[in-house]
Amino acid sequence: MGAALAWVTWTQPAAQPAAAGGEPPALEAVPEPPDIPPQVQSGETLEPEITIRRDDKQTVTEYRTSGRLYAVKVEPVVGPPYWLVDTTGDGFLETRYDNFNPPYFIPGWVILRW
Repeated sequence: MGAALAWVTWTQPAAQPAAAGGEPPALEAVPEPPDIPPQVQSGETLEPEITIRRDDKQTVTEYRTSGRLYAVKVEPVVGPPYWLVDTTGDGFLETRYDNFNPPYFIPGWVILRW
């Protein structure tokens, strides 16, 4: 089949230009491109809101995005620090991490339930 296809392609005459030897068609001016629209402004901040509260027994750091609390770091005076994290997006800090390693923390928000 490859030889037959090559033979058909090779034996077909080359396409001739429509206006061989004639005047080129009249060219139209290209319209100016529209102005670039302004950058979209949103009301929410991209960086998390961080609130730090200290007392005699511990330091509590709260992390919020768009007003929604998603993580709390608790650093007691005595003992190791730990994290409370909302892994499902339902507003409850149900997961505790004693050794929080950010590269392995992936927020898993529920988009649809049925």
